[in-house]
Amino acid sequence: MSVSWTVKVEEARPATEKSPSAGPVYRCIYAKDGLLELPEGMHSPWEFFSDSVMRIPNNRMLGRRQIIDSKAGPYVWLTYQEVYDTALRMGSSMRGCGVGPGDRCGIYGSNCPEWIISMEACISQAITYVPLYDTLGSNAVEFIINHAEVSIAFVQENKLSSILSCLPACSSYLKTIVSFTNITSDQKKKAEELGVSLFSWDEFVQLGTLDSELPPKQKTDICTIMYTSGTTGEPKGVMLTNGAIMAEVLTVDQLIALRDTACSEEDTYFSFLPLAHVYDQIMATYFIHRGSSIGFWRGDVRGLMEDVQELKPTVFCAVPRVYDRIYTGIVNKISSGGLIQNKLFQFAYNYKLQNMESGLPQYKAAPLLDKLVFDKVRQALGGRVRILLSGAAPLPRHVEEFLRVTCCANLSQGYGLTESSAGCFTSLANVMSMMGTVGVPVTTIEARIESVPDMGYDALATVPRGEICLRGITLFSGYYKRQDLTEEVFVDGWFHTGDIGEWQPDGSMKIIDRKKNIFKLSQGEYIAVERIENTYSHCPLITSIWVYGNSFESFLVAVVVPERQALEDWATNNHEAVDFKALCNNPKARKYILEELNSIGQKNQLRGFELLKAIHLEPNPFDIERDLITPTFKLKRPQLLKYYKDRIDQLYNEAKVLKV
Repeated sequence: MSVSWTVKVEEARPATEKSPSAGPVYRCIYAKDGLLELPEGMHSPWEFFSDSVMRIPNNRMLGRRQIIDSKAGPYVWLTYQEVYDTALRMGSSMRGCGVGPGDRCGIYGSNCPEWIISMEACISQAITYVPLYDTLGSNAVEFIINHAEVSIAFVQENKLSSILSCLPACSSYLKTIVSFTNITSDQKKKAEELGVSLFSWDEFVQLGTLDSELPPKQKTDICTIMYTSGTTGEPKGVMLTNGAIMAEVLTVDQLIALRDTACSEEDTYFSFLPLAHVYDQIMATYFIHRGSSIGFWRGDVRGLMEDVQELKPTVFCAVPRVYDRIYTGIVNKISSGGLIQNKLFQFAYNYKLQNMESGLPQYKAAPLLDKLVFDKVRQALGGRVRILLSGAAPLPRHVEEFLRVTCCANLSQGYGLTESSAGCFTSLANVMSMMGTVGVPVTTIEARIESVPDMGYDALATVPRGEICLRGITLFSGYYKRQDLTEEVFVDGWFHTGDIGEWQPDGSMKIIDRKKNIFKLSQGEYIAVERIENTYSHCPLITSIWVYGNSFESFLVAVVVPERQALEDWATNNHEAVDFKALCNNPKARKYILEELNSIGQKNQLRGFELLKAIHLEPNPFDIERDLITPTFKLKRPQLLKYYKDRIDQLYNEAKVLKV
């Protein structure tokens, strides 16, 4: 019998003329007697940091690799006390520039100690920090500075030229820029000509003192305004309070302690997901709260795994794309190891998986085989990892199962939004029934689903499906200067996520669709495009797919990025030239992949009008540089259409000719 990991706290609501039906309200079983609340006297994340400084001033806090003659050496560390002193001086310097509580400060750069120090300096002075990032589009930095009225910005050296070039359009607000490192006299002069003061990091630190009085802070103060990429329109500024961020950190703490071993000063976290996003920011704040060490990557994806080997982290957070690469690398190594080795690995894998499915925690499921067989997999992540977390997109089930069995670490998949201060659902360690789901609501959140009649999703059906709605203290306080958008998503106290979920028998949630990505074909059939893309994504011949249709056409077409090795193998077997770019233009290759995709569609019971009539093979992955995906790898549909417009028209013409 399936164990339910949620409890019902409110009954379902029938449909009315104004609103669709909604299912019952559920909480995580660990919050059955009430949602987690902030303890009395907690006002700001500054307390997490200052408490750790008092407790372990000399512990390693922030580390980066030394680069000598273009080669990366060992990690070099700043202690909690060193970071604290620098953050205090920085905060004091900001006050000296006339920036005070409630004002906005930009932080622009990739993950490094200066990013965290800038963030803590802002929090110490009750200044709202605003991450700036150019992956939102070329004018995004300028838009955010003006929209949030950013008056001071901490900027990485390699981003200085881009911020200086947008100064003429935003110098009415931005008056001070501080480089993460050094500046040139030319840069200083250019800034001053526009009425902006530009400082090097060391210069700015020297302007401050250690003994300035810190302002009082409230849990209702806006800690950060985080602009989300969205898939359409201008970026939206999500306002998160001190209280929301602290509560999110405490629910992470509670769930790790309940299902694993609480993190401590013995733990090391590897920070490489962008600190400009809420996911890594919350994790970094959690590890600061626990007094752990945070080591940063070099910023070069080619050296990512080498950085992991050097740091040897105990906790690793990533997005599915990274786990997919790790999985592929490990599987390729295993398959090249010979028949006996392969058979031994498969035996060990099946044995451990069976034990885990029968209820044994992963570390007790096959301890001897962990040492003999799976230790090599563990070494791929440095040899010390005990917790793996995945978020931002669904993790393919086969990858999740493989990592749970072979990494000798607990893996949890989660779901969250900037608007929910990162994770609002998480799967629980060692609960195998939660594979392929995002788990249960965290202990600060209540959840329910609401019917979406247009899409055929019924929250009151035997298998309840509908839009995921959230209520709780880790939710945002609204979109900055956009009350209209805030009112669109908050209805009767419930935040409507726009994601379609399906409750599972064990109380966990599975994400199955996206509410807004729905359109009508010319014959009047509704298409829920994300569900269709998810189905086609199971095809091992492709790495990504964008499906397109509109109300003027009766069928679907797609742009597909093929799996290079699979396509080249097909070419070898079919006596075609093994040239990836040429293969993408090869009509036989297109026909082969189209047939495979539609075969998978039919096996998964896609309806006739949901099958593809024509595809274009794209040799280059969809990327941020061409503005085709968001930083969390979601497809930007309007931008994809603009980019591939000619190709789409061509596909429709081709398919119609074939029809005739």
